[in-house]
Amino acid sequence: MPKRETEIEPVEEELAEPEISPVGEQLRVAREAKGISLEDLAAQTRIPQRHLASIETGDWEHLPAPTYTIGFAKNYAGAVGLDRTEIGSQLREEMGGQRFASTQNDVFEAADPARTMPKSLVLAAIVAVIVLVVLMSWLNRRSLDQTDQPVTAETNTPAPAPAAQAAAPPVSSPAATQGPVVLTATAPVWLQVREKGGANLFSGMLQPGQTYAVPSTATAPVLKTGKAEALRITVGNAVAAPVGPPASTVSNVSLLGADLMKTPSPAAPSTAPAPEPSAPVQRPRSRVRVPARAPSPAPPPAPETPPTTNTQ
Repeated sequence: MPKRETEIEPVEEELAEPEISPVGEQLRVAREAKGISLEDLAAQTRIPQRHLASIETGDWEHLPAPTYTIGFAKNYAGAVGLDRTEIGSQLREEMGGQRFASTQNDVFEAADPARTMPKSLVLAAIVAVIVLVVLMSWLNRRSLDQTDQPVTAETNTPAPAPAAQAAAPPVSSPAATQGPVVLTATAPVWLQVREKGGANLFSGMLQPGQTYAVPSTATAPVLKTGKAEALRITVGNAVAAPVGPPASTVSNVSLLGADLMKTPSPAAPSTAPAPEPSAPVQRPRSRVRVPARAPSPAPPPAPETPPTTNTQ
């Protein structure tokens, strides 16, 4: 009998479905089981959301190098409760035949935008720095304006007056009351000099050693200060008396030489060294002459006894 040829029925080829990564499918199922969205997972693992989606769908062309991709998959597995080592091994075998474009640029997005500094805080810091710079410039300019006044305090420290001159009584001659009036600060002091009922001549601080000379053109200069004991006023070569008690505010004190020299100035403490006590003078001891002792008289010689004669 002739052999019956078996007819081969044509088999319709099934439409090929796109391959889905088994590892990506496991990760996606585990994530959905825990109710975690891709956005929350990206914030938790600090992996860009687009890389997580590419791992789930097996889109290798949009993933970085295999080393980074396997590391991302391990972190993904740890976040959803799967075995990190097993997921890494499966993904390494699955990606064994895949080739990645070498020209792909790996751009990593900020994983946690909440950790970035708010713009409002950055703007506030910039504004604070600008305000600080402007304030420092204004204070510096103000100090320069005070030092550049037409009448300023001299910074030269006057030579100390001799002790004999400071202790000398005030000179009552007309020449002494017509000399220049100079105010010298012995401690930090604020003072104001103005024309009585008129313009202001000087107002500010004097540091120790600084001086202010009253203008010779002033007709009725008056002084105001809250620390009278810190000022030493001289009229010519004479020292004027203090203008007020210590730690008190004085005002409308005339700075005319004749008015300042009406009250005698206190005698300055003498700076001459105290005389050293002289050593006691040792007087020579007077020698008492003891009269020489007279020699005792020699005993009188014994009377001679006459020789005895024996008569027979």
